[in-house]
Amino acid sequence: MSPHGVPIHWLARAPRAADPATPTPGPLPTLVHDRRQRPWRDLRISLTDRCNFRCSYCMPRSRFGPGHRFLPQAQLLNFEEISQVADAALRLGVRTLRLTGGEPLLRRELPLLVRQLAALRTPEGLAPDLALTTNGSLLAAQAGALREAGLQRLTVSLDALDPELFGRMNEVGFPVAEVLRGIEAAQAAGFERIKVNMVVRKGVNEHEALPMAAHFRGSGVVLRFIEFMDTGCANTWRLDQVLPSQQLRKRLQARWPLQALGATRGGETAERWAYRDGAGELGFISSVSQAFCGDCTRARLTADGRVFTCLFGSQGLDLRPILRGSSGGSERLRATLAGIWQQRTDAYSEQRGRLGAEAPQRAEMHELGG
Repeated sequence: MSPHGVPIHWLARAPRAADPATPTPGPLPTLVHDRRQRPWRDLRISLTDRCNFRCSYCMPRSRFGPGHRFLPQAQLLNFEEISQVADAALRLGVRTLRLTGGEPLLRRELPLLVRQLAALRTPEGLAPDLALTTNGSLLAAQAGALREAGLQRLTVSLDALDPELFGRMNEVGFPVAEVLRGIEAAQAAGFERIKVNMVVRKGVNEHEALPMAAHFRGSGVVLRFIEFMDTGCANTWRLDQVLPSQQLRKRLQARWPLQALGATRGGETAERWAYRDGAGELGFISSVSQAFCGDCTRARLTADGRVFTCLFGSQGLDLRPILRGSSGGSERLRATLAGIWQQRTDAYSEQRGRLGAEAPQRAEMHELGG
């Protein structure tokens, strides 16, 4: 057994999963579309449900304290299983693989997985676009090895520059200077156009938006502002804590003239803007005020092997019976994934206002990887 292998006896005590979708007879497509004709282009892969931060919008300490039970190691997909799912997804049209968590840098021997994923190819013989999202706390020590292993792009979550506020927001007192050191280490390792995501919560950290913009202007880092979203059910979300992107953009434009940029590809989450003086780029992710469900191309794989087709989903389909079973193999896996996507109708952000109290229980963001 490899260091990432799974004990055979685990299968005897695995929880019963929903029956996988019936494989489609005949040849499988190389590009699948859902019921709204959205292609599948992105797979976000959660490597762990653990995180060393307790950010209030994701894993508040009040709900995820010292006694919280995380997934046991045996339930996590091993690297070989993750690679199998990624390979099947690439054969169905996926082009971007993004590693997430929890905090993905907590996963041991991560460069080994990066190498395995970087070696995969699409039906056209192209390497996948391989990215990772991290809170940056462990990045300084790992950036070089990840870059050498084949990781292409990095996104760092950072919600404030003020040390006291940042410590309060991550709820563990982690120093912002260490995250900034990680970003510098990533740049030194050769990562270009690093993205920094700031979740803006009205009345909490909105005043940090301009200092963040001033800090990253001219650095080559793309700062993106994310509206506070109702992901999961633990973050006590309220609409009056959402600062619409349009309002924030006006504040920034009053300081630095901006100009709109076009999308680099279909299904992009962020509206792109540039400083008119050439000092770089900003992004605005507006899931609440300007839903972009209509061209969403993303699915998510949880650390324990469940597939979700929406960040606001309530249930996922467990792939472990296929990955750890004795029949079906790669063709059954691929057919199951194709069936999941082809049945997809998700549009939660478009329906948020109409659902109200009838909105279903949602999986937590630390499970789905944002």
